[in-house]
Amino acid sequence: MFKGSMPALITPMRNGAVDFDALKHLVEWHISEGSHGLVPMGTTGESPTLSHEEHDEVVETVVKAVAGRVPVIAGAGSNNTIETVRLVEHAKAVGADAALVVTPYYNKPTQRGLVAHYEAAAECGLPIFIYNIPGRSVIDMSPETMGVLAKNPNIVGVKDATADMARVSKQRETCGKDFIQMSAEDPSALGHIAHGGVGCISVTANVAPKLCAEFQEAMLDGDFAKALGYQDKLFALHEAIFMEPGLVGAKYGVSLLGHCSDEVRSPLTTLEDSTKQAIKDAMRFAGLIN
Repeated sequence: MFKGSMPALITPMRNGAVDFDALKHLVEWHISEGSHGLVPMGTTGESPTLSHEEHDEVVETVVKAVAGRVPVIAGAGSNNTIETVRLVEHAKAVGADAALVVTPYYNKPTQRGLVAHYEAAAECGLPIFIYNIPGRSVIDMSPETMGVLAKNPNIVGVKDATADMARVSKQRETCGKDFIQMSAEDPSALGHIAHGGVGCISVTANVAPKLCAEFQEAMLDGDFAKALGYQDKLFALHEAIFMEPGLVGAKYGVSLLGHCSDEVRSPLTTLEDSTKQAIKDAMRFAGLIN
């Protein structure tokens, strides 16, 4: 159920407000392009700058628009366990298939604190994906701790942003081969899958959903030679999108395709002209624009 290319969905905005019509359009576009699932309200969806009410409405809008056609993993992360539980409960109530819960940022909990946080979230009864992103949260969940949590039937997988290929193998050892390992790093997703991952919660898939879906399908079929061709086509786009904060680059790329505006909320800003040009060039190279 949870595999392949799953865009970490941007949240379109217009005149300072969430553009829900554009959001519903994006859902239809992604499904038509072959995306295997959608992940609203992660950091790529600008969750840090949306109100709780907006967060809830975005998740509910995506779930309703998807209407069961692909799985929805709803962002439900916070460094506050009580707030995390509320977000997971809301995701469950509106019909999301799973929740994505980030390791609590800034607080720097111990490994024991991480276990308590995720066990509280798992009590809601919705499948939970751990989001391990030490570069932003400043805390790294060890494979051993993840192995402890993997024994909980409601903690089903991880979105791994470590870009450490050996980590995938280690987590297969500690968590078991059925634990769902999703890459969070577009440039290294090829290696992640080769080591035992089953997909990518992708930023680039916002801009190139069909190519990213076909890339993942090639790997899941075991055709790594074909996948390498997609990697070569997409790599410049991965790099260009992340020259500045990735969600800004992704939103700009989507705007070039006419699906939404490139508006973001402060403290993020629109891109430098040099970054815009790099994204345009990479999209041309990938065959996405003329």
